[in-house]
Amino acid sequence: MAKSSKKIQVAVADDHSLLRNALAKLINTFEGYTVIFEADNGKDLRNKIIQHVVPDLVLLDVNMPEMDGFETTQWLHKNYPHIKILALSMLSDEKTIIKMFRLGAKGYLLKNTDPGELKDALDSIIDKNVYLSEYVSGKLVSGLHQEAEPTGKEIVLQEKEREFLRWVCSELSYKDIAEKMYLSPRTIDDYRQSLFNKLKVHSRVGLVMYAIKNGIVEV
Repeated sequence: MAKSSKKIQVAVADDHSLLRNALAKLINTFEGYTVIFEADNGKDLRNKIIQHVVPDLVLLDVNMPEMDGFETTQWLHKNYPHIKILALSMLSDEKTIIKMFRLGAKGYLLKNTDPGELKDALDSIIDKNVYLSEYVSGKLVSGLHQEAEPTGKEIVLQEKEREFLRWVCSELSYKDIAEKMYLSPRTIDDYRQSLFNKLKVHSRVGLVMYAIKNGIVEV
């Protein structure tokens, strides 16, 4: 994670109190992170955020009563788009994973993940705005053909756009990608926005999913 004097503020939402408490304690041991509150479910999370307790990142269970992870992610993405969402679930099917990404999640972890990968995922989402584990990448590949939305016409990409997409699928930040492509950060921002519009996606995860589906990069 990038060095900063300010700790990343995290909220943990899970209806299983023992697991939620354990996750909060674990995250508080990670350098640069602090858990500012825990929530029993999506409704509880929403109410606390509305009361102006706004985290930088939410660790969010998918299967919860009173606003599940899908509904909560959709609400967060619409009302607090700057809050980054890391989904955590026992559900490992590609439909659930892809739906969470489409709704705005930046990463997806299974609950049997070891503590080291949780730390890596948090760091990656903060630094690079996305986290794709090998397992999740495989699920995206196997399920994208079922979930992909038809565009109605063939999309033609310039070679620079294809190069940019290949770098997007790496661990590099947008600033690092600019340096690799010998372009200014502003130009990279223009590439990103242009591809958002052209591919009808709204996030780096969407770009990664398109690149994987269309063979621009191999997982």
